[in-house]
This record gives sequence, structure tokens and C-alpha cells, in this order.
Amino acid sequence: MNAMKIVVIGGSGLIGSKLVAILRERGHEVLAASPASGVDTLTGKGLAEALGGAQVVVDVANSPSFEDRAVLEFFETAGRNLLAAEAAAGVKHHVALSVVGTDRLAESGYFRGKIAQERLIRASAIPYTIVHSTQFFEFLGGIAQSGTDGQTVHLSPAFVQPITSDDVAAAMADRTLGAPVNGVVEIAGPERVRLSDLVQRYLDAMMDSRSVVADPEARYFGARLQDDTLVPSGKSPWLGATGFEAWFEKSGAGRK
Repeated sequence: MNAMKIVVIGGSGLIGSKLVAILRERGHEVLAASPASGVDTLTGKGLAEALGGAQVVVDVANSPSFEDRAVLEFFETAGRNLLAAEAAAGVKHHVALSVVGTDRLAESGYFRGKIAQERLIRASAIPYTIVHSTQFFEFLGGIAQSGTDGQTVHLSPAFVQPITSDDVAAAMADRTLGAPVNGVVEIAGPERVRLSDLVQRYLDAMMDSRSVVADPEARYFGARLQDDTLVPSGKSPWLGATGFEAWFEKSGAGRK
């Protein structure tokens, strides 16, 4: 494959930094774009210069605020600015990281933002691939905290199929270098488990004394979950190889 110029929006974040490293290892010219590097999708600053000569743009940026209105404004404004700059630069493939279950989570302000982002991508003339990922293992601590009341953690018993950030980056790299699918590709981890059970495993492994209560009414980013909301709906998702124990050991989470 000929070397390409690839711009990774959000290139300094958890997924972006890993993706940039993989793409560079594969011989491509990769620009890690973020406000810190002078590229701001919210204002449009630096976009035209960054995208000059780029064949592919990958968007793995996230909203700096999770407040409902701020999230929606971020994904709509950044999405419009980025896609307009891509059209002007002649970009041939737009790749975006989103979330399995996004279209089933409109009750959540955060996911209404992601729905708006995906709608803009589909409406643009730029060939695209939207990668829907399941929840990352790296966010288990935050999920536990979100449901904590004293020594009890109330979480939904809905199923999840969590994935490591390393596996997400690997899957994103493959999609970035592949042809646009003009649709959604789902990626997930190897094990389907109930969210409440998984977080209890995590807390036990961390030697954290909190106990998890399986509560069907517990909200997930503001949305009530059905059993299958957060797991792939397609028949053949791309599956990462790393399960909870292997991730936990490699991450050193218990030593932090």
C-alpha cells in the first residue's frame, strides 16, 4: 500500500495516541491533531492547514464536557466544521469512532450528541466508515464511580462486551487503511457479561470494598438500558482477543 497522509482528530487521547503510533509503524504520514497542536474543530482553527493533502481523516475526539447541551454543541459544530474542511481538501475517507448502541440511547444527552455526529457523517458526500465500539475496560472505574452511593454501587445488569483500548486502536487502524464501507462496523471484546457483575469483578480485583447492586432502573449516562442495548446487534462484529483478566494484569490497574 502506498503511504498516505492521515489526520487523526483527537490524536493525543487514549485511542488517538495508540492509533497514530500504529499508522506510523505501517509507514504512513500521520498528523496527530488536537487543540494542543493548533487544530480546533470547534472553532475551525488550523483545520484547512492540517487537512491539506490528506487522503483520510479519522475522528476519535470526544467532547470536553458531558453536560447535555455542551455535548450536542460539540459534536454538531465540530462535525460540520470538520466535514466542510474535508470536502474542501478533497479527503477520500472519513473514519469515525462511535459507540455500539448509540441509536438505542437517545434518552442520554451524550448519545444524542453522538447520534447528531453520525447523522452529519451520513449526510455528507465524503465516503465514510463509522466504527461502533463497545465500552472500554479503561472506563470501568468511572462507571463504578457514577453509580456509587456510600459503599454501594447501583448499576444496570444489562449485558456488555467490553474491549481494550489497544484492541480498539488496532481495529481502527485496519478500518482507516481499508476501503470506506459507507455504513457501520461493530467491534467488541471477547466476553459478554452483565455490567453489574463485571464492575464487581473489577472492584474485587482492585481490593475495593464497595459492593455492586444489580438495579434495572440504574441509568447509564442518563439512559435506562435493555439487556441488549450495549452489545453488538450485527451478526459478525470484529472481536478483540483481550478479556478482563488479561487486560487487568497488563494495565497494572491494581498497582495504581
